[in-house]
Amino acid sequence: MSRDIKKHFRAFRIHQDSEGIRAGIERLCLDDLTAGEVVIQAHYSGVNYKDALAATGKGKILRRSPLVGGVDVAGIVVSSEDESFKEGDAVLVSGCGLSEVYDGGFSEYVRVPSDCVVEIPRGLSLYESMVMGTPALTAALALHRMEANGQHPDNGAIIVTGASGGVGNLVVDLFSKRGYQVVALTSKNDASIAAHLQALGAMQVITSDELTLGSRPLEKACWAGAVDMLGGEVLAYLTRTVNEMGNIASIGLAGGAQLQTTVMPFILRGVNILGVSSTNCPCQLRRDLWGLLANDWKPQHLSEIAQAVISLDELPDVFERMLDNKTHGRVIVSQRGI
Repeated sequence: MSRDIKKHFRAFRIHQDSEGIRAGIERLCLDDLTAGEVVIQAHYSGVNYKDALAATGKGKILRRSPLVGGVDVAGIVVSSEDESFKEGDAVLVSGCGLSEVYDGGFSEYVRVPSDCVVEIPRGLSLYESMVMGTPALTAALALHRMEANGQHPDNGAIIVTGASGGVGNLVVDLFSKRGYQVVALTSKNDASIAAHLQALGAMQVITSDELTLGSRPLEKACWAGAVDMLGGEVLAYLTRTVNEMGNIASIGLAGGAQLQTTVMPFILRGVNILGVSSTNCPCQLRRDLWGLLANDWKPQHLSEIAQAVISLDELPDVFERMLDNKTHGRVIVSQRGI
């Protein structure tokens, strides 16, 4: 074991039992962490909606307890039992069951299975990789799946729902960079949010109260495709309003997990719903997508997307604000001090 690993270190740990959820900073040692071949000294993590659900118990995320929270982490390898990685390598982990079945990234040290680890490609810093994190990987996976299924900028405008969130920001940036006309949908009727989304590349910004959902099995086709963070009624609306052979990348459920629709959009217009799960993304595809995100697909506005850098101690406040829809862009945790 590397002599650089502290005997005890700080981590944001979540306990889930019959009494409910308890979470906070604890002092752990390496033996307290779930098993893995690679130990990483964490430098940065990103705060995701899924992290807020896990830490507050408002979503059933943890599959075992206790677990350190945080689905993302970037840092430096301090020891590895896998020859693919060596001490000093800059690496990241996004998804792969962190904060579900493995201890996650909200810790000064992280131990993970080696097949979860991605060496940070040339062109990305540790910090940039966590401004991107799981949201960028998710956005890239959505783009990959949609284009593999025939989506093209020439087909017309793409609507992005939940656009003011961390994933939404990165989807807007990535798709606009690829040449798509992006219409950003947000629940926040705020001129500064609209200006922010336009600066990221949105051709148009609309608010939720401007949207007429309708109820017919098919409504007027408005969109060549969609990337949806909301689920529920909005996803049902998208199935009714996406054009022939268009694709909907389904990413999130901030608006609800239920989907009530008919088969009409699928058998009459050939609309496709493509599920996007970065957690289950195959290892090689994950590495390929990170290679693209470091180069041709690298978001152009990372400094605008990063909204705050916080310490581990500030996580509970951020979780509450995130669940109350009072955050936008990406919040980054620094384990190395602010």
